[in-house]
Amino acid sequence: MTARPDGDEARADPPGDATFDEEALLAEYETEKPARRLSGIPLRVVHVLGAVLSLYGLYWVFNPMPAQQYLPSFLGLGLALTFMVYRGWGRSQPARTDGRADNPHVLDWALAVASIVPFAYIVADWDSFFRRAVVPTDLDLVMGTLAIVLTLEAARRTVGLLVPLVVVAFLGYAAFGSYVPGMFATSSYDWERLVGHNVMGTQGLFGVPMDVAATYIILFTVYGAVLTASGATRFFIDLAFAAFGQSGAGPGRTVTLAGFLLGTVSGSGVATTVTLGGVTWPLLRKAGYPKENGGAVLAAAGIGAILSPPTLGAAAFIIAELLSVSYLQVLIWATIPTLLYYLGIILAVEMDARRYRTHAIDLDVRPAGALLLRFGYHFSSLAAIVVFMTLGLTPFRAVVYATVLAFVLSFLDRSCRMTPRRVFDALAAGASGALSIIPVMAAAGIIVGVMTLTGLGLKLAGIIVTLAGGNLALTAVFSAIAVTLLGLAVPVTASFIISWVIIGPALQDVGVPAFAAAMFIFYYAVLSEVSPPTALSPFAASAITGGKPVRTMWLTWKYTLPAFLVPFVVVLSPQGVGLLLSGGVGTVVVATLTAAAAVASLAVVTGAWLVGPAGVPERVLFGVAAIALLVMAPIAIGIGIGAAVAGVLVHLLRRRRARAATAGG
Repeated sequence: MTARPDGDEARADPPGDATFDEEALLAEYETEKPARRLSGIPLRVVHVLGAVLSLYGLYWVFNPMPAQQYLPSFLGLGLALTFMVYRGWGRSQPARTDGRADNPHVLDWALAVASIVPFAYIVADWDSFFRRAVVPTDLDLVMGTLAIVLTLEAARRTVGLLVPLVVVAFLGYAAFGSYVPGMFATSSYDWERLVGHNVMGTQGLFGVPMDVAATYIILFTVYGAVLTASGATRFFIDLAFAAFGQSGAGPGRTVTLAGFLLGTVSGSGVATTVTLGGVTWPLLRKAGYPKENGGAVLAAAGIGAILSPPTLGAAAFIIAELLSVSYLQVLIWATIPTLLYYLGIILAVEMDARRYRTHAIDLDVRPAGALLLRFGYHFSSLAAIVVFMTLGLTPFRAVVYATVLAFVLSFLDRSCRMTPRRVFDALAAGASGALSIIPVMAAAGIIVGVMTLTGLGLKLAGIIVTLAGGNLALTAVFSAIAVTLLGLAVPVTASFIISWVIIGPALQDVGVPAFAAAMFIFYYAVLSEVSPPTALSPFAASAITGGKPVRTMWLTWKYTLPAFLVPFVVVLSPQGVGLLLSGGVGTVVVATLTAAAAVASLAVVTGAWLVGPAGVPERVLFGVAAIALLVMAPIAIGIGIGAAVAGVLVHLLRRRRARAATAGG
């Protein structure tokens, strides 16, 4: 149901001969895109309801209503759409090859209608319903149970079976907690209490995660859809080609810059990877990139979408709500770490360009200056979001006004003008971008609700601190491992929410500020996107390039690993918060330069390249440098710089000896 602008042909496309099916790839790998390819009446129904959901979110911005009324109505409509758009089971091979209609079945329609029932019941008498949380009626219990079951089924359809199983496990723990031995024992709560806490209160289904989905996420997905329909996506890719396409390392740089620019409006790693791959993989291939390395560059650049302001990923909106700070503050915290992430990728690209001796590609594109003069207005709405929030507007109004600005500016390009049809399609596409997030947020809310009810989160945090012996470095290492492992099983947003409840208190117990702990968890939740066995972006990239999926995944991990030293810099030293633009100008400068040096050092370790191929001795020295620079204490920085200098000297000496041996032979 994703809207596709049809006016991009007016500008010259970069070279490309990709024949893969972009929608099919998104359906297979992207948990934020509809998996069905609807047609006929079901497509029209979903488009209309999607547009209604987007308009409802926009209406709320200017006509706010109580959360107990807004969130159930939003969730009910979101679940109904989810059941129509997402399959309950896979398609048979004959159905795929015969081109049969991929529309909802009778059961899907029944579930869609059933989704309206419990939430309409809640909204009809919402004030009394939430007041009865302590003593729910039998009908309250029936409707609350139905709401939970439908949410779990919708989550199963969008992100797989594991998230619903985790929710059931948490509910089971709350129900039979008194039978659990040892330190994890807790009170046992009957079903009335569990429904009252998770459905009839402001936690559980209608807690912070759902509130974020119904406000931040729906508004930003609508904004992204409007910006895409107005031609911004093509402009960003064209600009990247024009800026970097004319050198040996140019193709890799092009992909990296394009990934960053697309990420500013996407917020989705897989979607950005697939969009990039369709246009830039032929360029990478012609430049001499092997399939797996090209796929790794695509995936690494695409994953940066989750880190790139001003959209970021959904977890960033959660941070703003949990810490009760403005979204603008979260954008400020994310700025330098995002630049360091792309620095790591650029360094890997430069090394690969020399290792594989990639060459420049002749491109028939306009000069970058001409593109900026003609289409640079696409940056205006991105900047407007930040400007509006700086002026004191809420992020909700800021993004709505930026959406209106993108709509108005679309009329500067006749081929991409936002006609009524395109506006309608963009509203429908905005809803489709939020559909998989809606049930996952609601399900994650139940997990958080159970943790707060039972105190499990604090118990697990205490275990982490105890295992680390109260040591900050060990607590950070254990926390990073825990977040990464959790992220292998659940999406980034759910991973962050669960990790914050468990690991956030552990980090704060050893002296890490709350905002630094939140950003630490956020970045390691994102790292799970490239870690086995659920590395969706690398797998999607390998499907585009034809490379081996597992090798593509490991290469992506290698490309992105240097940047994930950054969270350790943030938490291991009081000066590390300078990376979050906190602590004064001097702290910010020292932290940024130190972290950049650490990223560069680890890039040498993982990329095995300096001036030429780097051997084991210099890689060991640069590894020592990277670890020392993490600490940011004056002595540690001195050790890090010394190790890096020694690594350079050893490398140059080894190269001189190698040349001398070659000349003598």
